[in-house]
Amino acid sequence: MSSLIHTLRVIEQIDSPRASGERIAALFAPYLTDATVTVTPITGPKGKTEFVRVVIPGSRGKQAGGTAPTLGVVGRLGGVGARPSRIGMVSDADGASAALAAALQLAHMHAQGDVLPGDVILGTHICPDAPTRPHQPVDFMDSPMDMETLNAQEITPEMDAVLSIDTTKGNRVINHKGIAISPTVKEGYILRVSEDLLRILEMTTGLPAATFPVTTQDITPYGNGLHHLNSILQPSVATSAPVVGVAITAVSVVPGCGTGASHEVDIASAARFAVEVAKEFTQGTCHFHDAQEYGKLLALYGSMAHLQGRSADR
Repeated sequence: MSSLIHTLRVIEQIDSPRASGERIAALFAPYLTDATVTVTPITGPKGKTEFVRVVIPGSRGKQAGGTAPTLGVVGRLGGVGARPSRIGMVSDADGASAALAAALQLAHMHAQGDVLPGDVILGTHICPDAPTRPHQPVDFMDSPMDMETLNAQEITPEMDAVLSIDTTKGNRVINHKGIAISPTVKEGYILRVSEDLLRILEMTTGLPAATFPVTTQDITPYGNGLHHLNSILQPSVATSAPVVGVAITAVSVVPGCGTGASHEVDIASAARFAVEVAKEFTQGTCHFHDAQEYGKLLALYGSMAHLQGRSADR
């Protein structure tokens, strides 16, 4: 079953004022023996949301006592809706939609007998009435939760690498419609773009690989007063695993709180990319970074892990 079909099924549940983690969990009802779905409601300073975590076990994964690598996939967003100020699914929902569509496709594959070697853990949250906040060049979607709470729910110690999928249209530095990937970020270092991920990106999109620039500010925690492109690389502050951002992009500048701005084919493209990365990463044929070169960086220049915390925390 194609990633587009799974994407449409997810969007049908998200594009509603009644969107919830339970409605998403219901999509996995046919796969209860193939995937574990947990929904955790949490109330924060600006409202409430429901975290959704889907675990697809591998044949040789940690869940089964094996040693195959675990891939984490995070759907980053502030909220899937901005009611009452906006009616309908917002552009910011694309990251959650892609991660959940990838989870559905992996669960379907598992049920058909296509079991990956390693586990895949996918996490996001569902909030149909998230707040917005001013940002240049266009308003950002805000979140009912602080970033520490989001990271604590979406990142787990088992993850050996993380794909962070996020709508990244509210800027003037990416002028490409579709999806693009970031350089690999690990413990405060911005590393080279993974050749394996570039290969998979070109294979799944049928287009030359598109990448986007990352600054030091982008890989520091929210709340430190620095400018961030968006929250796509915030998972990198909460893990020692390598993290790569998967941006769902546009040629024009589109606000995260804009409605009617989600393109199902682009969301499905991100989901398909995540599934193909999961296949290869868990069987050891895809690497997010060169471990030997990273070791040399540490030997030459020392740790940059202090960038994962606010300056006041040091």
